Amino acid sequence: MFGQTGMNVSVLGFGGAEIGFEGAGADTVEKILNTALDEGLNVIDTAECYVDSEELIGKAVSHRRNEYYLFTKCGHDGSYERDAWGKKDLAASIDRSLKRLRTDYVDLIQLHSCSAGVLRQGEAIEVLQAAKKAGKTRFIGYSGDNEDAAYAVNTGAFDTLQTSVNIADQKGIDKIIPLARERNMGIIAKRPVANAVWKNKSKPDYFYVIPYWERLQELKYDFCSLPLAESVAHALRFTLSVPGVHTAIVGTSKAKRWQENAEQLKSSTLSEKEFAEIRKRWEAVARTDWHGQV
Repeated sequence: MFGQTGMNVSVLGFGGAEIGFEGAGADTVEKILNTALDEGLNVIDTAECYVDSEELIGKAVSHRRNEYYLFTKCGHDGSYERDAWGKKDLAASIDRSLKRLRTDYVDLIQLHSCSAGVLRQGEAIEVLQAAKKAGKTRFIGYSGDNEDAAYAVNTGAFDTLQTSVNIADQKGIDKIIPLARERNMGIIAKRPVANAVWKNKSKPDYFYVIPYWERLQELKYDFCSLPLAESVAHALRFTLSVPGVHTAIVGTSKAKRWQENAEQLKSSTLSEKEFAEIRKRWEAVARTDWHGQV
């Protein structure tokens, strides 16, 4: 059960960033999502700044709206590079998301990497609370990391927390997730397979994944040398074994990838010993500046 929300979420959710940023076609998205829904997916997470992700999701599965929980995020006015935390901007963003997703409500609206300074002003939280009161969302949440996430959790205003947690990003396991568990919040793991960045034998060009690639060069987990499908499954099992995590949001623009991950999860689980070994390695190697990646 997803914290105090009462939603019975699937442990593996679908993240909508890749279909937007990687330019997935409508036919591909329809195949990914409809097949996944047929096989047990019931969580779809996106954001208004993921290019055309919301439109693609709305077109693909709005006709099956009662079969899944729909999450989105607000605060960046169409681009992750442009913050928009004012009341009017946030309210307009929520309405825009509903239109794009072809629905009159979402199950969860989240503030997207909102700073503690913005949260202290109170307006952003008030907009989400007003949207909930108006029936535009069932619950409100916070998506972010580090001190900003800790502040958000401690406000007591949010039903859920979405934060980075994976084999290369474990600070939240000690610092943030326990706080959220104390408040019985639903916990969503973002970037749960560390972008599978170990598949790159040399340093990748994409800035977003470089910190994880560099960390993994030092962490040197043995399982990262396994065939990619097996190593990804091992990494995903680790994230799902973190106490308090309810669902892990995995994005893909490839038609069969979600099903492959789901099938791998069915075949085996991570033992307590394997989980402890990954945690021990992190504690031995992680630097003090290895913060949660936003």
